[in-house]
Amino acid sequence: MEKRPMGKQGIITSQLGLGCMGMSEFYGVADDQQSLLLLAEALELGVNFWDTADMYGPFKNELLISKALKGKRDKITLATKFGIVRSVENPSIRGLNGTPAYVQSACEASLKRLETDYIDLYYLHRKDPATPIEETVGAMGKLVEQGKVRAIGLSEVSASTLRKAHAVFPITALQTEYSLWSREPEEEILATCKELGIAFVPYSPLGRGFLTGQIKHFDDFAPDDYRRFSPRFQGENFNKNLELVKHLENLATEKKCTASQLALAWVVAQGDFIFPIPGTKKSKYLKENIGSIELVFSTEELLIINELFNKNAASGTRYPESMMSSLNA
Repeated sequence: MEKRPMGKQGIITSQLGLGCMGMSEFYGVADDQQSLLLLAEALELGVNFWDTADMYGPFKNELLISKALKGKRDKITLATKFGIVRSVENPSIRGLNGTPAYVQSACEASLKRLETDYIDLYYLHRKDPATPIEETVGAMGKLVEQGKVRAIGLSEVSASTLRKAHAVFPITALQTEYSLWSREPEEEILATCKELGIAFVPYSPLGRGFLTGQIKHFDDFAPDDYRRFSPRFQGENFNKNLELVKHLENLATEKKCTASQLALAWVVAQGDFIFPIPGTKKSKYLKENIGSIELVFSTEELLIINELFNKNAASGTRYPESMMSSLNA
């Protein structure tokens, strides 16, 4: 696995990362022992960029990662996030907090849960509409000065917000959903990141698993699976998107790879400043994802893929309507 510089603040990490959210919540039953084995295998295979957040669980995912870090901390590029507020008592209620005081307390709480002295990359998970981004980022910059954080990042902010933030303190990475069926970052975000020397970290690069071709029926989802409540996985949207994936599978057959490898390789091909973080709980899919790095596309192949998966190809919004306002903020 190739290691490359992420942003301009000295972070060097694997080209492909590992999204850890699904190990603790949202995608069916959690199995901590299986996840710990997978994390160890990922490191052995060179995938050392791990992504978590305090709200996953809530808190459970950071506690899980802390166990995997023991004796290996210096080998891992650890990213976590703050800003989406959930309580253990009622995790269904969510708030946003980007105040300077909360920045400090949230970081200290994550450090304690992760049992580490520092976080490599600390993200604001969602912009707090009640707090100017300059104030939030200013407080995040102080964490770097205190040695608690090596670099800072943002998630799901607009190009204009990114510029405002970067003017206050250097932003190392921007994390936003990006895949063959979520291509909004191409409108402004990717060009802005490239211009400013900021890494772009696509989450859900496999369309929350849909672009793997493994999901055929709505009932494939566990009762508590988040995707049951996502517009793209419901009703007629599900059927239309399933037809889209069939085209992807045909292309993959011609390329002699899996649908997920083709989808992930396409994301990687969009630039050397891009660090996708596909999530998985299974060794088979981890290895499959790593194999995507070897794929190379011809100009003609890219034209065909881009025509099939234009920015309006997917049916349904990527989040429920109540959550859409916090995206590209």
